[in-house]
Amino acid sequence: LSSLKKFDEIKKANQAAAKKLVEDQLSSSSEDDDEDAEVKQGKILDKTFTIYTSQTDGDASELERTRQYMNEAFQSGAMTCLICIASVKRNQAVWSCCGCFCIFHLVCIQKWAKDSLFLVSSPLTDDDFGKKDYPWPCPKCRFEYKRSETPSRYYCYCGKVENPTVDPWLVPHSCGQICEREFKPSCGHKCLLLCHPGPCPPCPKMVTTTCHCKKAKPVPRRCSAKEWSCRLPCGRTLLCGQHACENPCHAGDCQPCPRVSKQRCICGRQTAERLCASPQWQCDQVCGKCLPCGNHTCEQVCHAGPCGDCPRSGKRSCPCGKTKFTLPCTEDVPTCGDSCDKVLECGIHKCSQRCHRGPCEICRQEVEKQCRCGKHTKRMPCHKPYLCETKCTKIRDCQKHQCRRKCCSGNCPPCDQVCGRTLGCRNHKCPSGCHRGSCNPCPETVDVKCNCGKTVIKVPCGRERTIRPPKCKQLCSRPPTCHHSTQEKHYCHFGRCPPCRQPCQKTLTCGHLCPVSCHDEALVKQAGLHQSAGPWEQPSEPAFIQTALPCPPCEVPVPV
Repeated sequence: LSSLKKFDEIKKANQAAAKKLVEDQLSSSSEDDDEDAEVKQGKILDKTFTIYTSQTDGDASELERTRQYMNEAFQSGAMTCLICIASVKRNQAVWSCCGCFCIFHLVCIQKWAKDSLFLVSSPLTDDDFGKKDYPWPCPKCRFEYKRSETPSRYYCYCGKVENPTVDPWLVPHSCGQICEREFKPSCGHKCLLLCHPGPCPPCPKMVTTTCHCKKAKPVPRRCSAKEWSCRLPCGRTLLCGQHACENPCHAGDCQPCPRVSKQRCICGRQTAERLCASPQWQCDQVCGKCLPCGNHTCEQVCHAGPCGDCPRSGKRSCPCGKTKFTLPCTEDVPTCGDSCDKVLECGIHKCSQRCHRGPCEICRQEVEKQCRCGKHTKRMPCHKPYLCETKCTKIRDCQKHQCRRKCCSGNCPPCDQVCGRTLGCRNHKCPSGCHRGSCNPCPETVDVKCNCGKTVIKVPCGRERTIRPPKCKQLCSRPPTCHHSTQEKHYCHFGRCPPCRQPCQKTLTCGHLCPVSCHDEALVKQAGLHQSAGPWEQPSEPAFIQTALPCPPCEVPVPV
């Protein structure tokens, strides 16, 4: 009996604790914890940006992009590894891409790099393997890294500390030291933020610099915006050598001269109005000047300088090139009568005709030819290609489909079929060509909304089923479930609204108003339930039900 009594006491205590836990979860007390977390997050961000904002007199407008990456690092489930489609936790080893700043699990990116290098180097022979440092790409932005740049250790964002410790008062995966990475484009200064994810902000240092055209006096400006224009006319002499640049003060070289002027062609026969920026131009007339031989004229089109000697003067060879003749330019070179012996188009046999003008004929000798795949031979004219009808049975580089190309040389082309495998998101299929290894991550993003739909966050496709909905700061707009006309103010949420805590205010039979809290939806323990034999037996009905209780007796004292 004493054991049963103790069991009942412990059972009641557990039920009371469970009831209190449910009420606490439904109440707005969790919102206070969220507000405390946001205050803590704000303090960490202010600490990270302190040195930077001290250089900009408190101006943090250039930090929005970096702030977005840091907010994602704090938000639960916002940072997702695109390779395994799982959340990146603050106690896991990670790697960050220097191109898109996307964060991956260290184990996932190592496997990705290994698979990528294997797929690139697998078609190579043993002699070629290792001679070239083939790159591997980032899964998101396809930025290429060398084989030697494959990550092997876990570092913080700035790369100073290996295996940074988990500190609740720092950005996840940060060492807490000053970043000191060089700004891009390089200006000679280094980043002043504490170790942070995402790109470094623009350089906040003040430098004294002059405008593009060097006419204005030097003025102090931010290093990230040190190039500026005074808006005065440039005035530099253009490439034509006649006019000056009229554009406002600008960076780089001046544009070509836009003016039009009369210019002669190269041979000087024609004059035309043309852009001043392109003074050299050719007309379409043949030169026609008499050459030094006195028998022929120059056949070049509009040229500068002397025409040169007659192309038919001096020693000239016969058509086959074996014999040279010294003849006047008015006479044609005769054929020598010897065999031509020029190599034909087949590259094997020579022309058997006598020295002749014009191109040689096609090779007509019959040879034993082997087909492209090397399985059949046939005697046929040398100039004709020989392709058999045998289809290639080799497996293509995808390791799934046969080549099936007629008379294949063995160098089978890449597979032309679509991969079609289901991606890791389980929503889409791979649109790439058939390939080996893992498919690229799904590039799509999905909107995850709060209950009212006014707060939205974008997550990688496939994460919408596991990520927590965003916290909404809009008030809940559901109608009250009790007799009150309005419900207590609380934020947007999923599930049932918290119990109403307003005074009941129903009119009692005596005429007074009920002063206790609203009891339209009170949790009441059911009576007459089947007594379970032990903790292994599951109850068939809930122990507590939600029901409306009658108002308690009036306790207002009255004279009697």
